[in-house]
Amino acid sequence: MDKAIEIDIIILSYAKDETLRQVTEKGLETLLASESVDKIKFNVFVLESNKSADPYDFPQVKTVFPKEKFGYHKYMNLGIAMGDSPYVCICNNDLLFHPGWATAILNAFKQDPALSSASPACSVHHPAEGMRLYDGVKYGYKVRGELIGWCLFFKREMLKITGKLDPKFTFWYADNDYSMMLQKHGLIHALVTDSIVDHLESQTLNTKSEKERKKLTTREQFYYEYKWEGRSYFSYLNRLRKFK
Repeated sequence: MDKAIEIDIIILSYAKDETLRQVTEKGLETLLASESVDKIKFNVFVLESNKSADPYDFPQVKTVFPKEKFGYHKYMNLGIAMGDSPYVCICNNDLLFHPGWATAILNAFKQDPALSSASPACSVHHPAEGMRLYDGVKYGYKVRGELIGWCLFFKREMLKITGKLDPKFTFWYADNDYSMMLQKHGLIHALVTDSIVDHLESQTLNTKSEKERKKLTTREQFYYEYKWEGRSYFSYLNRLRKFK
């Protein structure tokens, strides 16, 4: 009997109330039920920002309460470093995993050894964008197209080329940065349309005020434009100063 393939799953959660905790728990339930444990073993690390929350009581799940101030990529790096599986999947907490989603991505990697990174399709989002489900592997780097930031699945060995995720992206534009990072290093990414993971669309972000959302997004935009679009460092700092 072949040994189960291990995948490290990193999930960021902020269960500041019971409704948001249930979102995370439902995601974990669907994840753990999605694959046969004798074929695929998920090593799940939930980085929970609510320090007073109880640990998540699921097999194969470790709850971590980071001491560091929240940063999307910073927390993902912490979670990635906790495992050593050959495959890594970084996830939002507001996801519903369909049966066989991971198997489909592993099959895509097997069929194309040059593939380094992949995203599953969302049965709500992608058809609305004109992209069909169960329509093969779609190569590309378009954010919210072939590349969806709420679920990114990649070979751990890829990190030897890219290094860690950029911790300066604390929330917004993290997926854009990931896309540009892959393109910079010539690493191939694809949407696997027969792997289905549904996204509930920013359940945690929607609880924040408009002022908090703007703060989360605007600073990230300034840094992204400096890093990838040629804005000068002086311009970046000046825009930050005016934004305060």
